[in-house]
Amino acid sequence: MLNRRHIRIKILHILYGFYQDEESDSVKAKNSLDHSIKKMHELYLLLLNMVADLQGIAIDKIETARKKHIPSEEDLHPNTKFVRNAILRVLANSKNLQRDSEELGVSWRNHQELLRNMFRDLIDNDVYKEYMASEERGFKHDKDSLVRMFRKNLINQESFQYMLEEESIFWLDDLDLASSMVIKTIKSIKEDDEEVDMLTVWRKDDDDKDFMEGLFTQTLAQGSINEELIKEGAQNWELERIALTDRILMKMALAEAKSFPSIPLKVTLNEYIELSKYYSTDKSHGFINGILDQLFLKLVESGDIVKTGRGLV
Repeated sequence: MLNRRHIRIKILHILYGFYQDEESDSVKAKNSLDHSIKKMHELYLLLLNMVADLQGIAIDKIETARKKHIPSEEDLHPNTKFVRNAILRVLANSKNLQRDSEELGVSWRNHQELLRNMFRDLIDNDVYKEYMASEERGFKHDKDSLVRMFRKNLINQESFQYMLEEESIFWLDDLDLASSMVIKTIKSIKEDDEEVDMLTVWRKDDDDKDFMEGLFTQTLAQGSINEELIKEGAQNWELERIALTDRILMKMALAEAKSFPSIPLKVTLNEYIELSKYYSTDKSHGFINGILDQLFLKLVESGDIVKTGRGLV
């Protein structure tokens, strides 16, 4: 379930590669954008499978301990609170999760050792120890505790993030959003549920896919015109001296302002200023703010920017 900020970030990343690669073209860039969306959906499924598969890892650990030549009292009478976690049970038995994962070829089959290591790291973590030691029981306790384990330990493990970086150039950037989708999925499970309601990248009644297509297409189509506007707004700055990321952000902002009448200018301006704080230099947000502010005023006066409905707010 993509939000518009994440869409802007994805387009920024794809366009950055597009403008750096002399052999790239708009078709290749659009294919890369579509591929990045597919990879984000795969990451969502990978994270859900990670949580679900931990039940099997935990069960195997208990069974292995019981088969020791001289098992301890703890080996013979283990704490089974984690393997009996109600949410884990639903995820581990979910036909919907299994179906979607098989369709996209997502599994932990090739990363079993990593998963076992992640479980070992988890059981040494305070959030797991507190859950296992607590005498509290119940569905809400299971759900809240599993979310805490996921948020505070699992997705932050270095070995896991290294794997993400190795598997896909998109996944580390997508981790926050995919994780929020997993948490939303877990929180949606009710006590009498036997199945998981899976999230999709695009909602059926959502216009965000059209927003992505339009913003990407218009940023490229208006590239030369908006570059001239940026030159004019930058005044004493030569275009080549402006950081590539800043130029792309301003091109995107101008294309968005001119192409989407229902998005208020203030929203567009604030969004790209925020993105510059994360993806460009320390002083970029002030520089971009100054240029876009004056260009927006000029384009409104000339009639090149027209806002309607919600865009007038």
